[in-house]
Amino acid sequence: MNHSDRPCKSPEDLLAALEKAEYVCSRKIAMTLLVALHLGKPVLVEGPAGVGKTELAKKAAEIFRLPFIRLQCYEGLDESKALYEWKYGKQLLYTQILKDRLNDIVNGEETLTGAIQSLHKYDDLFFSSRFLEPRPLLQALQHPEGAVLLIDEIDKSDEEFEAFLLEILSDFQVSIPEIGTVKATSRPIVFLTSNDTRELGDALKRRCLHLYIPFPDVALESRIVAVRVPGVSDVLRKQLVSFIQEVRKLHLKKTPSISETIDWARTLLFLHAEFLSGEMVSETASVFLKFESDVETLRENLPELLRKTVRGA
Repeated sequence: MNHSDRPCKSPEDLLAALEKAEYVCSRKIAMTLLVALHLGKPVLVEGPAGVGKTELAKKAAEIFRLPFIRLQCYEGLDESKALYEWKYGKQLLYTQILKDRLNDIVNGEETLTGAIQSLHKYDDLFFSSRFLEPRPLLQALQHPEGAVLLIDEIDKSDEEFEAFLLEILSDFQVSIPEIGTVKATSRPIVFLTSNDTRELGDALKRRCLHLYIPFPDVALESRIVAVRVPGVSDVLRKQLVSFIQEVRKLHLKKTPSISETIDWARTLLFLHAEFLSGEMVSETASVFLKFESDVETLRENLPELLRKTVRGA
């Protein structure tokens, strides 16, 4: 199936499909994904940690009913972990079998050259697809029905690995020296995510559509909480979303993510909270703040934050 043949022919279709899969997002996100599917191009998704970059790829796999294949990037990642590696144990086993049959193979050869030529017939056997162990990139290219490939946190990989990806991202194929060029059976839908820990190269950016996902505004985050934690009352939802929005304005080591807003909403629901109070916030702050210094900053500003929250909600 080509990208343009997939369901969801409009941004509204995609928005509805994603929301049904519990991924509430802006029209901009749906439009970028729709255009990427039409053009058959990868999507480079950037933005702060915890805004739903990885989740977008997972939900795309869900709504298009495709396998989800993830490659987690890190410093030192190379082809053997990302593309393929050889099944050395199986090669050794076949080497032993060949050794046991050595006399039969060279039987009748009167010269050393003739014996070597007979053995050369088995050279390619050891570097064929039957001895190849596909890793995420090759798995995505070879899947017969296509797949959603997530290359997560590409900014954590080395520039050499980024350069290696260029052939895959532009032509959806890869060159394996011992075998040749492997082309995609069905083009995968490719997402790359970045937290902007280093500047990515222009060559990689040219091959992708760019999508920046910021923290959501009050209205969008409120919709997200309503979909993901439907048991929370309207009053509490408005208060906790407004409170998180104000907390993000503080000077913190780690700003609360959307997933942490959802976790906090679930926590407050579990505790049967009906509204925010200073005591309730203090007792549950560790759900959305991960550093003690941030918790202390919150305590210092808690009265003012609660006043703004009640007024805003």
